[in-house]
Amino acid sequence: MINKFTTVYAGHIDFPDHGQDATPANERRFTNEELAGVYEKTEAIAKQMDRLGYHMLWLAEHHFQHEGYECLPNILMCAVHLAHVTKQLKIGCGFNITPMWHPLRLAEDFATADILTKGRTVFGVGRGYHTREVETFGGPMLDQNANRELFEEQVEILFKAFNNESFSHQGKHYTLPPEVPYRGYQLKELSLVPRPVNRPVECWQPIVSASPRGLDFMVKHGIKGAVGGGAATMQAGPIQGYKEAAARAGKNLKLGENLTLGIHFFVAKTREEAARRIAPLYEEHVKMFAPLGFVPGLTPDQVAAVARRGGWSAAGVPPVEHFIKLGSWFAGTPDELIAFLKGVEEKYPGMEHINLSSPLTTPKDVMLEQFQIVAEEVMPHFRGRAAMATAAQ
Repeated sequence: MINKFTTVYAGHIDFPDHGQDATPANERRFTNEELAGVYEKTEAIAKQMDRLGYHMLWLAEHHFQHEGYECLPNILMCAVHLAHVTKQLKIGCGFNITPMWHPLRLAEDFATADILTKGRTVFGVGRGYHTREVETFGGPMLDQNANRELFEEQVEILFKAFNNESFSHQGKHYTLPPEVPYRGYQLKELSLVPRPVNRPVECWQPIVSASPRGLDFMVKHGIKGAVGGGAATMQAGPIQGYKEAAARAGKNLKLGENLTLGIHFFVAKTREEAARRIAPLYEEHVKMFAPLGFVPGLTPDQVAAVARRGGWSAAGVPPVEHFIKLGSWFAGTPDELIAFLKGVEEKYPGMEHINLSSPLTTPKDVMLEQFQIVAEEVMPHFRGRAAMATAAQ
């Protein structure tokens, strides 16, 4: 049953215009001062969520985005700072893209954050989806098989380093340690110094394709899954797939257990107002993500259309109402959101986390307002409301 409310903030700045008639995504470029302003916005969001009793703020690692959509390159550094300006909010890494890291550097940095934040940093790993990011850092992205192969070996190393006093590894990409002489002996093992103090390390990963191989790998390492709302509506989707993968490993999980469901949302006094206000934000989302393959169902011609100003309807680009019907987007009143979430509980009785996220490019003041409405009018209707009320005081 739902009792932990979270959000994803990928680090967008406040945009001067929104929607299909506004500046095309590839034409956006902001000053360094505007891009650096994302840190003040991140802090304001974290403080608001902490005061209101939210469970976790997920941040996303991204690089080189002069377009202003996702501007947080080091979320572990952000987590350490945010934990020192909040009291209880957890900061989630949603996600560190391992093909852009050496796995031992990532393990060390997370262990440092775990210690300095006293366990309030939550680990997360992902394979990436921006060629500009992953390929620039020397990892494979265009070759998906190579990307997955590298990712899986890196995650194996991460958990070896977390869970063992000392370890070694020999694989296709890494031989750890190298067999070199060191201070009078031949090096055979390494120790991560220091290791995380909170073990086993809680780890999350996005579920996109929901392939049996990927899900089996997650279950093997005890990795929890973040699911997009649209994917969750598929009849044989990732939520059922994760449960089946657990069963193959001899684990009996409730449907939705160890998973979180992500919903883009907007609440207002009427459904009509919410739908009107979310529409241009949805269109910015499409401008950003359709060319990357993250808006399901669009044809190549429709993807080309969203790169231009206007004319989306003529090209057949689905409006936000299409995705509201699928359940991946929500626009309505607080009471309607309560009913929506109760429906999620009925479908997925094992699910405790729900991820209600303001759409990409939502202005800061609107985000803060939305989080307050949810905290005051929605969260008390779900399990854990007594703890939330106490935490918010």
